Amino acid sequence: MDQPAIIERGPYKYVEAGEGEPLIVLHGLFGALSNFKDVFSHFSGRFRVIIPMLPIYELPMRKTSAKSLSEHIEGFVAEMGLDKVHLLGNSLGGHVGLIFTKNNLEQVASLSLTASSGMYENAFGNSFP
Repeated sequence: MDQPAIIERGPYKYVEAGEGEPLIVLHGLFGALSNFKDVFSHFSGRFRVIIPMLPIYELPMRKTSAKSLSEHIEGFVAEMGLDKVHLLGNSLGGHVGLIFTKNNLEQVASLSLTASSGMYENAFGNSFP
């Protein structure tokens, strides 16, 4: 599968492929869209796979945290008009997915984590409930 074109919608940048229930893939700290080429290929036959670009390097340093990135995803989900989503979070994206799920349980159909940091990880901002 070729690298999909980056779509810009308001303050959000993302790529997507496929149709069906939305599957939002959250990348890690040093992740790149190319890391998810196989995820796109595998899941886009059954899901609308959406990979938003987390604004890790665009936010002011003092405001960059797993919580602020989760809030960014909350805004993204609202902007996209998505009612219920499946989340797949890798590394930092898993931490963001955990916080999003904790705060928006009614919007999450499922949550899958790969190499995720945990809720009590504080290296990227304290997210202790």
